[in-house]
Amino acid sequence: MRLTVVTPLSIVVDEEVDSVRATDATGSFGILPGHAPFLTALAISIVSWKTSEHERFCAVRGGVLTVNDGTSVAIASREAVAGDDLATLDTEVLARFQSDAEAERVEHTESTRLQLNAIRRMISRLRPGGNREMLL
Repeated sequence: MRLTVVTPLSIVVDEEVDSVRATDATGSFGILPGHAPFLTALAISIVSWKTSEHERFCAVRGGVLTVNDGTSVAIASREAVAGDDLATLDTEVLARFQSDAEAERVEHTESTRLQLNAIRRMISRLRPGGNREMLL
């Protein structure tokens, strides 16, 4: 079966494989040739696959995994790094992906807080008796 891992900027993996292992919100799962059509959202995790010669790995920053007729597995992710050394991917890349995701959550929360504060100020100025200097 064919495994393809793509990001917006590149094709990270494109090769024939014997099996694939990935993780979604429900946990880890495996895919073998002939698997039923399948679609799931991946967690920030390590995807692994085996061929007759070796096992390889790819750290993905979330994404979508699709199985088409059991003949191909496609993964689309915001960011992906392939490698042969699981320890390096696990400690360095996965930690970086999780740190980036946490920073984005904090940034989103701060942005939302600023927007809500601006809305509150506009509403207070529009109320009767409020400061209407800015509207004149």
